[in-house]
Amino acid sequence: MTSATAAVNPLLALEYWPALAALGDEYYDVVEAAEFPQHRLRFRNDDLIRRLGLDPAQVSEEHLIEAFGKFHGREPFLALRYHGYQFGQYNPFLGDGRGFLYGQIKGQDGELYDLGTKGSGTTPYSRGG
Repeated sequence: MTSATAAVNPLLALEYWPALAALGDEYYDVVEAAEFPQHRLRFRNDDLIRRLGLDPAQVSEEHLIEAFGKFHGREPFLALRYHGYQFGQYNPFLGDGRGFLYGQIKGQDGELYDLGTKGSGTTPYSRGG
């Protein structure tokens, strides 16, 4: 991301926080995002845009797609690992199957907001899905 791009798109100027990555690599696997040829904004959350310190009137559909739909410039993408019961049996090797966490942004309220996806590429936990 260049500083000129960030100046044009206010979402690209937001600082990402690596809070989950800082836990250590035993908590996630780094994954690649799938490429999608077409993008269409389905929903927008103006309340969250305000919480991040931005004016929703200054954030266009194109800004949202560039920042959160194309997955460029926000690497690494993390498929989180976890464990639990599956089909009545304990399984220590569960994780995000077709989605990933691609960033956290701190809001003006001090809270970290996770940016995650579903259906955005395979991970070690996809199980052929």
